[in-house]
Amino acid sequence: MSYQYILFDLDGTLTDPGIGIVNSVRYALRKFGLDGDPEFLRCFIGPPLMDSFMKYYGFDEEKAREAVAYYREYYGPRGIFENQLYPGIPELLQTLVDRRKKLALATSKPTVFARQVLAHFQIDRYFADELIVGSYLDGQRTKKTEVIAAALALLPPDKEKAVMVGDRKFDIEGAQANGIASIAVTYGYGEPAELEAAGPNHLARTVPELLALLE
Repeated sequence: MSYQYILFDLDGTLTDPGIGIVNSVRYALRKFGLDGDPEFLRCFIGPPLMDSFMKYYGFDEEKAREAVAYYREYYGPRGIFENQLYPGIPELLQTLVDRRKKLALATSKPTVFARQVLAHFQIDRYFADELIVGSYLDGQRTKKTEVIAAALALLPPDKEKAVMVGDRKFDIEGAQANGIASIAVTYGYGEPAELEAAGPNHLARTVPELLALLE
């Protein structure tokens, strides 16, 4: 299958945001007199933040919403830049664009932050502005299924030529719910068992392997 429309996750797929996200979560937790082991807090990378605060710390919805606001106090001015591109990503995106592939971003991160990250690393030029699709700051459209659906609505209705690339089970399950193929990258934050259980169409261990699958 030759994929023409390629949807990318951001965190753990194009960039390694670990330090910034972990520091932002720790900042939020300290507002409640709590802390977390940095290694454990890696589980916050990928899923919607409110879900993670409720799942891992037992916060109710109101408290989780407050925690997300604290998280953004750190993340907005500082944590967003405690981040780095995975090696080979700019070359991957350039090659795909040269081959006339249509690229979209589908992330649970708020769209405004996603645009900042892409611009910071100078890879925003590979994505049409309207195809940078994330969640809203008010907490809406955080589920990956919803984000992928919103991105697909902006692309031609040929799902057989579309594929979602991500590093967590949420990316794979979101792709399946929308009737498109998926590629799980294992260099990000998803555990191998998590990804295999989700049932992606393909697995890519490295960026060159990912490029080979997308070509």
